[in-house]
Amino acid sequence: MRLTIEKTQLLKALSHAQSVVEKRHTIPILGHVLLDAEGGTLTLTSTDMELNLIEKIPAMVEEPGQLTVAASMFFDIIRKVDAETVLLFVKENQIHIHAGRSKFKIAFLNADDFPKLSFGDLPITFTLKADQLKKLFDKPRFAMATEETRYYLNGIYWHTIPGDNLLRAVATDAHRLAFTQITAPSGSMDMPGVIIGRKTVNEARKLLDEDASGDVKVSLSAQRIEFHFSSASLSSRLIDGNFPDYMQAIPLENNCIFFVPTKQYASAVDRVATVVSDKIRVIKLELNENQVTLSALSSELGSAHEDIPVDYQSTDAVEIGFNAKYLLDITQQIDEEETEVALSDGNSPALIKGVGNTESVYVIMPMRI
Repeated sequence: MRLTIEKTQLLKALSHAQSVVEKRHTIPILGHVLLDAEGGTLTLTSTDMELNLIEKIPAMVEEPGQLTVAASMFFDIIRKVDAETVLLFVKENQIHIHAGRSKFKIAFLNADDFPKLSFGDLPITFTLKADQLKKLFDKPRFAMATEETRYYLNGIYWHTIPGDNLLRAVATDAHRLAFTQITAPSGSMDMPGVIIGRKTVNEARKLLDEDASGDVKVSLSAQRIEFHFSSASLSSRLIDGNFPDYMQAIPLENNCIFFVPTKQYASAVDRVATVVSDKIRVIKLELNENQVTLSALSSELGSAHEDIPVDYQSTDAVEIGFNAKYLLDITQQIDEEETEVALSDGNSPALIKGVGNTESVYVIMPMRI
C-alpha cells in the first residue's frame, strides 16, 4: 500500500471511524479501522459489531492494499500533524506516516482478520432529504433514555401512520416525550415500527453535519437499518424491543392554555434555572390571569423569580413544577415565534408545542413543589 491523501479529508473520516469502534474491546481488531486503497479511493471501514460505517474519500493511490490500524491512535496522529497532505505506505511490516516534518511508524493488523460484515435483505427502501432526516433525529433525540433496564427507550422509534400518510419519530424517557413527523416518503408505508439506538442516531447525525444537502437513502428490515449518504454508509442493528403505547401519555384535554413569545420564555427559563441545584432541580410555574411566574429556590445557591406576560385562555390559577433541564431542553427545540403551553393541574403532564406547528409535540411530567 502506498498513497497520498489530504489531511482534512482523512481526519474527517477518521473522526467518524474512531467514534464507531468499540472503546472497551476484548478483541484487539475491534479497535481498528480497515483501510482499503484502490483506484482513486481510500475506503475506511469501522465496526463495533452492532454498528458499521463505510466511508470513501479520494486519494492518490500508487500501490493498492489493505490493512487495519488502531483507530484512536491513527486519528490522534493525523489530528496533530501540521501538513496539508499525508503520505501512507507499508514497509517492514509497519505503516509509515509522513506529514510535513513528522514521521511515524506504527504497527498494523492483517486485513483478513477484520470482521466480515454481511447482512440479510433490507426489503424497505425510501429516500429522505437531508433536512428531513435531521428533523427526525433532532426534534426527539433529547428525550431518549439512557437506562439499562428499559433499554427499548434508549433510542428513537420510527413508525408510519397509514391513514394520515405520515412517518413519525418518537422518543421518551418516561419523564418527557417528544415526537415529530413528516409526510411519509414513497416506499416507507409498509415499514415495521423500528427503534433506532442512541449511538446510531448520534453517528448518523454527525454524518449529516458533513453531508448537509442532498438525499439520504434509507433501507431497513425489522432487525437492521442502513443510511446511505453521498460518500458513506452507516448500518446498524435495531433495538429488539417493544416501544410503549406513547399516545396514552399525551394529554388531549388540557384546557389551561397560555401563549408566550418563545425566545422570551426560553431565556426566562434559562435565567431562573441558574440557581437550581443538583438536589432540587425544580422550576415552579404559577399561572394566574395573563401572567406566568417562574421561580426556583435552593438553600445552597439562592432563589430566582421572573414574571412573564402571557396570553392566558382560562381563569383558573395553576401551580406546577418541572425539572429545569427538561423544560429548558423543550424550549430550545421550538423554532416558532410563539409557544403554546397546555396545562390541566399541578399533577398532570403539560403539552407544549410551537404555535402553528402541527408536526412536533412535547410532553413533560410535573414534579412535586
